[in-house]
Order: sequence, then C-alpha cells, then structure tokens
Amino acid sequence: MGRPLASAAAATPERLLDAAEQGFARTGFGATRLEDIAAVAGIRRPSLLYHYPSKDELYAAVVHRSFNRLGAALMAAMARQVSFPERVDGVVDTYAQFLADNPAPAQIMVRELLGGDGPGHEILLAAVVPLLDVVERFVRVEGHALIRPGLPVRAAILQVASGILLRSAAGSLRVPLWGPIDHARALARLLFFPSTKATP
Repeated sequence: MGRPLASAAAATPERLLDAAEQGFARTGFGATRLEDIAAVAGIRRPSLLYHYPSKDELYAAVVHRSFNRLGAALMAAMARQVSFPERVDGVVDTYAQFLADNPAPAQIMVRELLGGDGPGHEILLAAVVPLLDVVERFVRVEGHALIRPGLPVRAAILQVASGILLRSAAGSLRVPLWGPIDHARALARLLFFPSTKATP
C-alpha cells in the first residue's frame, strides 16, 4: 500500500473511531460505507484504510474501544471503599451513565442482538463475555453473604444490564416507555438483595 494522503496527518485514529461509531450505530455494519466514515472524519477512504485496513478491523476497534472504556469505569466502581450494596449501586449507575453519555455503543449492541449483518457477534462476544465474567465474579465473591440466596447471578446481571441497554438505545421512545426516571438502581436492589440486607 502506498503512503497515506497528506490529509491523513490531520486525522487521528480516535477521530476515525468516533465517526465509525456513529455510522455503525445509525445504519449498521452492512450499510455503513467507509467513504462516508472517512468524509465525516475529514479524510479520504485511502487514508482511512491506512489506519484500519478493512471495515471488519474498524468495527472491531470501535467495539473494543467502547468496552475497554466501560470496563475501566466499572472496575473503578467495583473498587470503591464503600459497602457492597453501595458498590452495586455504583456499578449500575456507572453503566447507565456510560450509555447515557455514549449512546452509540448501546445502539450497536441492540443491532447485533437483533441479528447484525456483520462480524459483530464474534467481536461482541470477545468484548462482552470477559467483562460480564468480571462483574459476575465481583457479585459472587464480594457479595456472597449479602445477595439473595439462590439468585442466578449471571441472569440477574443481564436482566439489569439489558434493561439499561434498551432504555439507552430507545432514543425518543425512552420517556414514553420508561418514564422520566431511571429505576435501574432500585430494581437491582430488589433483585439482588433480601430487603433486610439491601441498605448499606
């Protein structure tokens, strides 16, 4: 491959990832064109391909960047020096706030859950499952004496997480469907803890 165009010097991988994330969220993997992503980033397609040689690689980079950022935020919430129920609150709040501040990853995930048209299933499995494993281990180990007896931990985590995900991806339907208040924290408390152990 030849040298990148001069305009590529002004473009960073982060700008390309930002443009790609918005494109994939809006139109999905198949319908998103590299030419359009490059135009939004202010470069031409050959310059984009210098940084990311294929659409699959660009998509993978978008997904991994989002989950690396989310993972770091969740790890910080799990490490806080407060009670376990308060840390659960923090994990729920952090996840909800991350998706509120970054709605595109939520839209990408919902597209993939509904039967995406690209390499997303394998990429999301590689990004999501390890993060889910970390959160499940946190709940089982740190909360073993506090969580509801017999709780199917992984299913409970996914129940709360999927509700937040759908609410975040709903756009203008969010308030008509869920109302103006996010009740994820209260629902997580009811789901994870017996009433006598839900308060810190």
